[in-house]
Amino acid sequence: MAVSGRNGDEATGAVHGFPGPVAGAPVGVRGLASRYALLPLRLFLGVTFSYAGLHKLTDPAFLTGDGPGSFAGTLKAAHHSAAAPWLVELAQHSPQGFGTALAAGELAVGLGTLCGLWARVAAAGGALLALCLWLTVSWASEPYYYGNDLPYLMAWLPLLLAGAPMLSLDALLAVRRRRKGHQIFR
Repeated sequence: MAVSGRNGDEATGAVHGFPGPVAGAPVGVRGLASRYALLPLRLFLGVTFSYAGLHKLTDPAFLTGDGPGSFAGTLKAAHHSAAAPWLVELAQHSPQGFGTALAAGELAVGLGTLCGLWARVAAAGGALLALCLWLTVSWASEPYYYGNDLPYLMAWLPLLLAGAPMLSLDALLAVRRRRKGHQIFR
């Protein structure tokens, strides 16, 4: 279904199986740029979280006991300054288990974001991880903008809202479902 463009002309093209453009939407280079606008953010967050997860899983000090650079040492240091000390206490019951879960979560979120597979679920996971880290580890950063977890939380929100409509497995699967007439939500 084509929608009238700005000048009343009908746009017959479709982008990756999606009808468009919508009346008043940018066309040409501006339209192309707006469709790909979230791609740099998706790449940055995907690479960063994948790297963070791999780094934690391969760092011998991170999952060990109380040494410098260990997850248990970080929890101990953050306990008194955290906004949610109950989260820190919960993780202190099993630092190695929570550290492994944190690293695996970061890796899963990063890879899901890079591939664009279940992109909104990955973004929700990334936002949840950033929120937990902000409420525990970086809460005491003074002024607040010195802490890095709050900007990560805000960066995940556009991806949570928009998903990964371009260059993603989600978009490929959506086109495939439409071709076969199967849709999850109607």
